[in-house]
Formats: sequence, structure tokens, C-alpha cells
Amino acid sequence: MKSLFDIPAPAKLNLFLHIVGRRTDGYHLLESVFMLIDWCDTLHFELRTGGAISREDLTTPLPANDLIVRAARALQKISGTPHGVHIGIAKSIPEQAGLGGGSSDAASTLLALNHLWGLKLSLAQLQQIGLQLGADVPFFLGGHNAWVSGIGEQMAPITLAPACFVVVKPGNGLQTQRIFSHPDLKRDTKTATISDFAADAYGFGHNDLQPVAQLLCPAVTQALSWCQDRGLNARMTGSGSSVFARIAEDFEIGDLAGFNIRQCRNLAAHPLQGWAS
Repeated sequence: MKSLFDIPAPAKLNLFLHIVGRRTDGYHLLESVFMLIDWCDTLHFELRTGGAISREDLTTPLPANDLIVRAARALQKISGTPHGVHIGIAKSIPEQAGLGGGSSDAASTLLALNHLWGLKLSLAQLQQIGLQLGADVPFFLGGHNAWVSGIGEQMAPITLAPACFVVVKPGNGLQTQRIFSHPDLKRDTKTATISDFAADAYGFGHNDLQPVAQLLCPAVTQALSWCQDRGLNARMTGSGSSVFARIAEDFEIGDLAGFNIRQCRNLAAHPLQGWAS
């Protein structure tokens, strides 16, 4: 195989996000459900000889050593492959949005290069590499919607009913570290169970990061108000700044100046599920 084209990297939504404690090393203990949606970046891969790894930004400019390049280099180093690659990335998922775009790009890169370079590494091996790149990367490698706990490393597959959502992304992004280090962050939400969640999958819980995000980025409040004015029960995803709400199939999205608004559907599985054994 000489090349792979149009490899998708889907975004995710956190249906809820609870902070249930903090470890002595400073890491926060979480409970969340990660749900894949059909908002995707697209990556193009071309095999190169000589071991060179390069990246071309087809839409949004990215940092030189972003997660895509770091994922490729980590896989190359661990596997010892002599192959290289040229990667074209067409970004669609916005950055600092709570949608996991960078982590998803890294996961799709690992899965695609495992094929392109003929490495035949297992899913468990790729997830070990992914965990060194970012806490969300193993989720995107796993291929399924999941109940997530611990510091994000504990995942249990779950099944979700098909649904439509509106995602509203303010022009401003939010840095995750600013929220997790904020003194006003609530860190003692009561632990829940999958059965608690299953009783009301699309209404359960809340996002403990949202109040701090609203302090740091007033546009998050504006996005929530836009949804509320349309009768939608919205909340922030991840560390923001995007908010989302479940909608009917015939919902008319409309627009809001300075915001990226998109209608999405959830995915039953990652498009690349099964690409690693």
C-alpha cells in the first residue's frame, strides 16, 4: 500500500463532566461520557522513503510540532520503521473547543500509519503510545462511545441512541489548564454509575468546568443563552468553549455573529474501528 486518502478524525462531545476528586499528584478524577459525532477533520497520507515526516496544512495553519507530527514520530521511533510519510490535514474541528480535535487527529494518525507502514501493532500498543500524547487519544483509538473515569484512562463501552445535536462554538477558545487550575473549580461532585446515566442519557449530570469557563470566557454564556432562547437545554462540552444541545431532526439552526454553529449526529462507532487488532 503506497498511500491512504481521506482518513477521518471525528470530534467528541462530553455528555456530562463531573470532577469527583483530586489525586495527591494534582491530577483530577473525572466521570464523563464521551460521544463521537460526525464533525470530522480529514487527513491524507502519502508514504515516503528515507524516514522523513512532513505535514501540510490544507486549511487552518497548525503549530510545527502538533499532535499529528508528534504521533507519527512516536510511532516511528517505537516501531523502528524506516518509512516516512507526508500528511495533509484539512482541519474542520475548531481548536480549544472541548471537541477533542487534536487528540482525534493523533489517534487517526496512529491508526493510519499502523496500516501504511505495515506495523501490525495491536490496539493496546497504540493506546500506550496515545496516552503519552494526550489523555483523550486512547478514547479515539478505542473506537466506541464510552463511560470515562479515573483521570481519563478508564473506559467502558456504552451504546447510545441515535440523536441530533447543535454545537455552538464561540470565536474565543479556552485553554484547559486555565480551567483546571482555577481556585473556583468544583472538585467534589458525588460519584455516579452507568445505571444512573442510562436512566436519562441525554439529560443526566452537568459539566463542573462550565461555571469557571463562563468566568473566563463570557462568550460561553452568550452561546448558552442563544440555545436557551430557542428552548434548548444546553451545556458546555469538555473544557469548552463549545456548548451543545440535543435537537429535533427538523430544527432550524440559524446563526449568531462571530460563532461557528453546526448540526451534528452522534456516531455508533469510530469510522476506523477495527483498524488495529
